[in-house]
Amino acid sequence: MLLSPPVPTRADTLPRACPEVAPAPPRLLLSFDVEEHYRIEAAAGLAVSEDLKEHYRDRMDVTTRWLLDTLGERGVAATFFVVGEIARTNPDLVRAIHRAGHEVASHGWDHRRVHHFTPATFREDVRRSKDALEQVTGEAVAGYRAPTFSITRETAWALDVLAEEGFDYDSSIYPVYHDRYGIPEVPRGPFVVRAGRHEILELPPATLRFLGANLPVGGGGYFRLFPLFVLDHALTQLQRTCQPSVSMLYFHPWEFDTEQSHLRLGVLNRFRTYVGIRRAGQRLLTLLERHKFHRTIDVVRWLCPRADELPRVDLQARAGL
Repeated sequence: MLLSPPVPTRADTLPRACPEVAPAPPRLLLSFDVEEHYRIEAAAGLAVSEDLKEHYRDRMDVTTRWLLDTLGERGVAATFFVVGEIARTNPDLVRAIHRAGHEVASHGWDHRRVHHFTPATFREDVRRSKDALEQVTGEAVAGYRAPTFSITRETAWALDVLAEEGFDYDSSIYPVYHDRYGIPEVPRGPFVVRAGRHEILELPPATLRFLGANLPVGGGGYFRLFPLFVLDHALTQLQRTCQPSVSMLYFHPWEFDTEQSHLRLGVLNRFRTYVGIRRAGQRLLTLLERHKFHRTIDVVRWLCPRADELPRVDLQARAGL
């Protein structure tokens, strides 16, 4: 089913995925970033043999299908941000995600950070990924998430490219301080961002406001490291302080795989990557029992007619190319 046509309010404004009748307000967004484990940023520059790459492709398939079964048993629909190349190497997995009722969104073509691109090459990358995923699912791809949340002030020009390439929303800006990503001063809830000629809806991962700073608790290693009550507290805080109260959680299939081979990483990267993996599966099941989750596209459809009520951020890149 293709996305509904827009309800236009201004010439260059998002998004295009607006239905005439909006559903009841959703609260929590569940998302998964699907890539082979060897593509993670911690392994950048690491020599990985073809046999090991094949091992990670197999494990990605196994663990993603476990997620599909787990979500299906509980009637939960989520958004899967999929590396576009997987639509070529494993189209059956992408079809399985789509046929299970989940949203398929783009995670770039081959999981390169935005910092590696110029605007022209980034356009080629997202266009290639979007087209490959749409060819497999037969449905428009509305959302994008940059690998390693790599849309920052320096790469904010990418937002204009996403809007021009037909994306309705982005989920790449983490409102935190971090050595690899983040713009800590942007809103913690949904907002409309401009970085040039166009606007696009931004849905940041969940954070906890603590001692004057935003702590990243929305997924990944933070979910595996911190006790669950920290995430629960963050979600309660976001619901109380951010209107509309929409919170994004994100995970990776490899984070639930206790049978995969470990990459030969340095001490810090090894800790970041593998801390808490043995308890991650049970923690996810606990979350699914405690909360009701939604696909991102369904939230976008609800937010669309309310876009004028959202915070707006003018985010000009400091180092555009």
